[in-house]
Formats: sequence, C-alpha cells, structure tokens
Amino acid sequence: MKLTVTAARKEPGDVLVIDLKHTRKPLLPPFEPGSHVDVHLPDGKVRQYSLCGDPTDLSRYTIAVKREDVGRGGSAWIHDAVAVGCTLPVSAPRNHFPLAQREGPTVLLAGGIGITPILAMARALERQGKPYKLHYFTRSRALMPLLSVIERELDCSTVWLHFDDEPETREDLEALLSTPSSDAQLYYCGPPGFMAAVDRATAHWPEGTVHFEAFQPPEHNDAPPEPFTITLRDGTVVPVAADTSALAALRAAGVLLMASCENGVCGTCECGILEGQPIHRDAVLSKEARTHRFIPCISRATGVLRLDL
Repeated sequence: MKLTVTAARKEPGDVLVIDLKHTRKPLLPPFEPGSHVDVHLPDGKVRQYSLCGDPTDLSRYTIAVKREDVGRGGSAWIHDAVAVGCTLPVSAPRNHFPLAQREGPTVLLAGGIGITPILAMARALERQGKPYKLHYFTRSRALMPLLSVIERELDCSTVWLHFDDEPETREDLEALLSTPSSDAQLYYCGPPGFMAAVDRATAHWPEGTVHFEAFQPPEHNDAPPEPFTITLRDGTVVPVAADTSALAALRAAGVLLMASCENGVCGTCECGILEGQPIHRDAVLSKEARTHRFIPCISRATGVLRLDL
C-alpha cells in the first residue's frame, strides 16, 4: 500500500512517531496487538516496525522509529527524510507476537522502544477489562518514548515506570519474575541487553507462558559458521558455504522463497524442517516451533538439513 504520512512528531529517546493513512480508502487492513508492518525504503531496503496505535482505529497506522546511527541505515533515513505529505510503501500487517486470549493475568515488560508492540497490547487488555500489569524500563524519564500516551490512555494503577537514574523506581527483574502465577502470561520486548536479562529471569517459567519479540537477533559467540547441505523434497541438493546464508543458497538454486528483514526477526522466510539438526539463530521461533520450523536468512545447520521446500 502507498500510505501518506499525515503526522510526524519527535518523542524522547530520539524517536519519531509517524501516522500513516491511505489517500483513497478510509479504513486500512485490520491488525491485532503485536503486529508489525514492512516499510519499503527507496534504496530497496525493507524494515519492520511494530504498530503502536489503537487496533480499533483503522483510519491510520502509527509506528515509532528510534534513530540508530550505527544500525543498518533505515531509521536514519526515516528520521532525515520523512515528513508530513511523504508517501511510503507499507505492507499489510503481520503478527508473530500475538496476544493470547486467556482469562488469567498478563504481565507486560517493555524496555525503551520495545514499548511499541506492548502499548497496543495494554490498550487491548484495558478495553477488554482483563487484568494486566505493565512494567516499562528506560535509562531515564527524559529518554522514555510514548510516556505521554501511556499517561493519557492507560490506567495508572496498572503501570509501573522504572528509570535507571531514579533509585526509588528501579526494579530487579529476577525478583519481579521470581514467582510466576500459575495462569499468568508474560510478553516482553526491548533492546538486546534487556531481552537477555528477561530471558534469564524467566528460565523457570512454565513452557508456553513466556512470549517475546526482538528487534535484533541474539548475539552468538559460538564457533565460526561451517558449511552444510540442504536437501529439498524432490531430492535436490543445495550446498551452503560457510560464508553464505541458507536463504542465499536456496535462491541461487532457484527456490522462490520470500524474505524481508534477512536478519532473523520478521519470519517472512520461515519454512518447515523434515529432517536434520538446525542451528537456530533467529529471534522469531518459539521453543516448540524450533522442532520443525527454520529461518533460512540467518539460521544454519550441522551436516544435512532436509527442508519442506
């Protein structure tokens, strides 16, 4: 879709909040909390941004983009070039971070710009009258994006704000997450250090109760990549060199496999595993999905991996 920027405002933490509308259609495709869209940039890059607006207001999509000068260049271009009146090609929403329809309490954790999908979840839970707690962590109040929206739209009794530079607001994640309620569901999103800390603190939570979305794949300090082999359903053999991704090797072999981020965070290129030992490096698949699904843009394998392609 070619959407027009109808509003753009700066938020603390070097974040640009952008409203997007269709010039001809009054309503955009519906989305659920946790959804994201692909934004296609002029140089051919594709970047994923969570929808942080109200899922009941389909007159517009709202995204929030944190400027990352040492990133891959997409956020810097958006900050420098996007203004009211600009047109951006935007995909329909996709959701790899759905909010489960459960009756038990929900715990929402956000670190910095990770508030974007979490805010949509909090809105939905509040509208449904379901119990939830939102814990939002940043280095300081002056760097907390979307705080004014939270204070205006959410019940303050369900929100806890935590700042590194305000000792009275600090919260130890290990203590906060030490005793999970038997029917609680946890959702979290944020920068890599925050994600790793929550992952450690929830290692003892029951399987299926912890859900996350990462903006970057986790760092891997294991041995250098080794070559491996992919086989397809028809028996075609696809060698994958040590310096080549499985996605690139599959494309070179003529496999038409869609991809978007090519960084292991969007799930567009996900496919099935029939046999073999994958080395998962993505930030998308759940523990259960990793038994039979594969993200070829970033993950690898040992020996021979047979894919459902």
